[in-house]
Amino acid sequence: MTTQKFSLKKQVKSFSHAFNGLNSLLRYEHNFRIHLSAALLAIALGVIFKITINEWISLILTIGLVLSLETVNSSIECIADIVSPQFNPKIKMVKDLLAAGVLIGAFTALAIGCIVFVPKIIDLWPNK
Repeated sequence: MTTQKFSLKKQVKSFSHAFNGLNSLLRYEHNFRIHLSAALLAIALGVIFKITINEWISLILTIGLVLSLETVNSSIECIADIVSPQFNPKIKMVKDLLAAGVLIGAFTALAIGCIVFVPKIIDLWPNK
């Protein structure tokens, strides 16, 4: 392992690559936009219901998990399409497994959202 001197220029360039990636996700990845919309809805509900700090922590971690999983999914699918543009059952399995990982994360987010928000929504009902 070689050590390099800290370079602010390299760090800024690194962040620029990351923001390019976010731009690509927003422009080309439909599922990322769906997850981001759900995240924004959850954040809006958190503000409306004035959720606790622990609920915010759960919400933020869950949002980060799902958006990160979708990013990894999109990245590996892109590489898989380059490696094997034609149908390949092994590549299909990889893509299916990636999609399953995102689905598990999304179901986890839904469960946490229900735990946080359903009691607050029920409290809005008159004559409960």
